Amino acid sequence: MNTATPHAWRHWRLERHADGLAWLTLDRADAAVNALSAEVMAEFSAVLDALQADPPQGLVIRSGKAAGFIAGADVDEFSELRTPGQARALVERGWHLFNRLAAVPYPTLALIRGHCLGGGLELALACRYRLAVDEPGTSLALPEVMLGIFPGWGGMRRLPALIGPPAALDMMLTGRPADARRAAALGLVDAKVPPRLADAAARAQVRSGKAPRRARGPAGWLDLWPLKLLVERRALRQVAAKDPQGHYPAAAAIVTLWARHGGNALRAPDIVDRILTSDTARNLLRVFRLQERLKTNGKPAADAAPVRHVHVVGAGTMGGDIAAWCALKGLAVTLQDQDAARIAPAIGRAADLFARKLKDPRAARAAADRLTPDPAGAGVARADVVIEAITEQADAKQALYRAIEPRLKPGALLATNTSSLSLATLRQGLAQPERLVGIHFFNPVAKMPLVEVVRAGADGGDAQARACAFVGQIGKLPLPVRDAPGFLVNAVLAPYLLEAMRCVDEGLAPETVDRAMTDFGMPMGPLELADTVGLDIAMAAGRQLTDQAESPRCLSERVARNDLGRKTGRGFYAWQGGKPGKGQAGTPPAGLALRLVRPLIERAQQQVRDGVVADADLADAGVIFGTGFAPFTGGPLHYHATASAPAARTTDQAAATPPAAP
Repeated sequence: MNTATPHAWRHWRLERHADGLAWLTLDRADAAVNALSAEVMAEFSAVLDALQADPPQGLVIRSGKAAGFIAGADVDEFSELRTPGQARALVERGWHLFNRLAAVPYPTLALIRGHCLGGGLELALACRYRLAVDEPGTSLALPEVMLGIFPGWGGMRRLPALIGPPAALDMMLTGRPADARRAAALGLVDAKVPPRLADAAARAQVRSGKAPRRARGPAGWLDLWPLKLLVERRALRQVAAKDPQGHYPAAAAIVTLWARHGGNALRAPDIVDRILTSDTARNLLRVFRLQERLKTNGKPAADAAPVRHVHVVGAGTMGGDIAAWCALKGLAVTLQDQDAARIAPAIGRAADLFARKLKDPRAARAAADRLTPDPAGAGVARADVVIEAITEQADAKQALYRAIEPRLKPGALLATNTSSLSLATLRQGLAQPERLVGIHFFNPVAKMPLVEVVRAGADGGDAQARACAFVGQIGKLPLPVRDAPGFLVNAVLAPYLLEAMRCVDEGLAPETVDRAMTDFGMPMGPLELADTVGLDIAMAAGRQLTDQAESPRCLSERVARNDLGRKTGRGFYAWQGGKPGKGQAGTPPAGLALRLVRPLIERAQQQVRDGVVADADLADAGVIFGTGFAPFTGGPLHYHATASAPAARTTDQAAATPPAAP
């Protein structure tokens, strides 16, 4: 292909080809991923100036990064918003620039490979055509609502017009991504293309002369007045049902901006001011940063080889589900238990997971082929990581380690999924005790993003770092913690659950106690959580982690009756079909939520002081991603600090103010 000398800015590279097409590549300088910073956007405006002076016959926009197309706006710039004027200027910048892109006289195409998120998708929506490369990692989404904000650069206008309001609102209100196949099925892209044909397909599409795609039929009609008001009413009801306390106002704002303002946030400056400078947006941005910090823990050393084979010992709920997740993520997995009959239920659950997550039957079959029942434990000798997930008895675990340690290949990690036992105790008797590390998953494995990676002793740092890299490799968030009872997450949950049970002993209905915390913003109440974990486990953890000589009466009575929660069908609630049967919840007494959350906060502070986690930010990250602690608060310690600050300021002011004259 003949090309002219490329025209390069700092972040953009423009190449004009002999066939009249221009190829514009974004390769943000000094960054691993493309993000639309103010500087990148200003240069893009200069690119459009150059193309306006000498228009091409068509323009293809692509990425120069292996990581993906565009990850969105530069989130660092959101953290700098302090005034309504700054917020409006940020919206104006992208809105006007992408409108300018949409209005150019030549055909434009976004060639999407890898992630295309937020402002990146809004840029792609402003093009006449979009192609998605059909390969793992291609993902299109408008996830702004997860940061407490809205897609203000044209996404709220263009996405409903392209795929219809129902599908568009679903994407915008959930942040749910679409892979290349789903994007093509929705009409979000004109086609999905194989990697080897991507450039040729882009060239053909941008020269095709085809009209831009738009939603047709009933889906398109719903984007018209007054039908969109009916959609708005229904969508707002759904938003209110999911968030009755209004902790996350961006979702309702998205619906209103689309329905009442044509997707143009600049027509509603009050909404821009209220949402972009809100505490919720700041706190959710904080949560995003915490998540990115955990991901950084999961990056391997430059010279480290990836894990290829995992051997799991114990095919119970946790062990079987850990094995299934590793196979889902592309690893060869051998699963060991006493006999094939004990392994069979785990294989069945794995098949359900693969079908649900992968959709494509061929991909599901490939994942199933990677998971091998191994009653004899032959996989131990080949595995890069061996994960023990047997009964919580130290003697049994130590006996297993003695049997398998001589068979481990050099450099293999030995990991335990224990949630309560001391690694210092478990490593006794090992020839190489420094290679034992805790890799503590949470139940259900497929849904819980956090994994605690536990180091026992100062000599376990290398094993912990390698285990963190393995956790990152399988798509989880690794939290490094020090060996201590309950580590972080279980240690902070125990006093929280016990305080909720004391409320029941005092006469409050379980439904009322749980409502206090769901109103606070928790995904489920503490008593429903205790039922889910198992009341016998909650009792044992309470005794171990809180020095409780006597358990709450309501807990002891239920355990004595063998009413252990979800697994026996009855605990604080009667369970049927995996759902708790709840009566009418009363109005929680004033201050109940704060009473319940206080022991959780105090224990989190204690774990930081004791060095179980490195700092308060990591403690917040662990509790958010390990328990679902209300993200809009920014985490328990951040919530405590920010909630206490106004009170402290008021007290200081009162102390400094002389009394009024009588």
